[in-house]
Amino acid sequence: MSKPLKQIHLAAHFPGVNNTTVWSDPAAGSHIEFSSFAHFARTAERAKFDFLFLAEGLRLREQGGAIYDLDVVGRPDTFTVLAALAAVTDRLGLTGTINSTFNEPYEVARQFASLDHLSGGRSAWNVVTSWDAFTGENFRRGGFLRQDERYSRAKEFLTTAHELFDSWRGDEILADQATGTFLRDAKAGAFVHQGHHFDIHGRFDVPRSPQGRPVIFQAGDSDEGREFAAADADAIFSRYSTLKEGRAFYTDVKSRLAKYGRRPDQLLILPSATFVLGDTDQEAAELAHEIRRRQVSGATAIKHLEFVWNRDLSAYDPEGPLPDVDPVVGEEHMSRGRAQVRMYRDPVAVAREWRQLAEANKWSIRDLVINTGNRQSFIGSPATVARALNDFVQADAADGFILVPHITPGGLDPFADKVVPLLQEQGVFRTEYEGTTLRDHLGLAHPDAGTPAARAAS
Repeated sequence: MSKPLKQIHLAAHFPGVNNTTVWSDPAAGSHIEFSSFAHFARTAERAKFDFLFLAEGLRLREQGGAIYDLDVVGRPDTFTVLAALAAVTDRLGLTGTINSTFNEPYEVARQFASLDHLSGGRSAWNVVTSWDAFTGENFRRGGFLRQDERYSRAKEFLTTAHELFDSWRGDEILADQATGTFLRDAKAGAFVHQGHHFDIHGRFDVPRSPQGRPVIFQAGDSDEGREFAAADADAIFSRYSTLKEGRAFYTDVKSRLAKYGRRPDQLLILPSATFVLGDTDQEAAELAHEIRRRQVSGATAIKHLEFVWNRDLSAYDPEGPLPDVDPVVGEEHMSRGRAQVRMYRDPVAVAREWRQLAEANKWSIRDLVINTGNRQSFIGSPATVARALNDFVQADAADGFILVPHITPGGLDPFADKVVPLLQEQGVFRTEYEGTTLRDHLGLAHPDAGTPAARAAS
């Protein structure tokens, strides 16, 4: 018996502070005006995507003491944008990254419960920690948590938020106008939490929302991050774009679920993916080459090299050879607020490896950055891209993808118009939404399913 076809999950990431976006392209629009967010969300909903995703940056990145402005800079508040999008969409899920290091459970739970009500059950929370003292300076908490403490706080933060969501069962509001009785339970919303990181008690003031709790996303790739996702998340982002790496990550994370009493289908694995479409594969390849060179300008290449060398390299020619001096190693770094810095734990070894690559391939500085940095995940004609996406999912390397176009806000339109219909023809992607909540779209059970209250209501 052949294995049944898996349904592909698709989401759209409105690009944030990154070098994926070619903001200088004449087709690019604002990353702050609401019209851009609205266009992007409406395209995703027209294509029947599961959700829209917003990342979050709590401090602008700096290089050499100045704002790093070669990439997109700035982003309006996540909750404000998602609440506004709830009013111009009907089915699209609304996912926001909210930090567990520099916020408080009551505040975040209240905001997500409110968003779930406003959207009719379409909210999702990407739970992240903050890793650097630089960001913490905005909150007077610079570097106050070690890595193990950050995950400890995140787990307790999420547990506490769930206790707040669950402080309302969902049947307390009677609203009997004849008798004037509003609540059938005067103790609704009462909570007490005493733990290592939080000691709070009081009343949660937002009644049970349509989803009960927001869908929970997690993005960590460390062992602690994978365990956190296996224990508590509904979906985890993956950074692996090759079939081999994707399958290894998929197998590892799914295998961790059993110890928490969960089934493999209770956690979705969704890699981030870029794409370039052309009428032919050759045309797409040529366009991808052009886009990559626009994403990595000469100035961007030099700045990227500075992430590793930790010294001013502005005198170097981006079309010339790599520096023959070694990186400066130390606690102080000229690039601040950039996660990539953590990837280069041994910068001298990285510099040695890059010099060898550049020499072997006759690469300039710019060539090296282009060829060692992020590249488009799927390149080709619509048919080629649709086939590659489907092959990836059917091979259990992912459950779907979070697509990141290089043009905002119109970059998603070609995918919606040309690739989605092919996936629908193959029977691996919906032609209409079958439910109203994000949990419906993702095939996730309502957290109240199986409770006495849920059984009584059914």
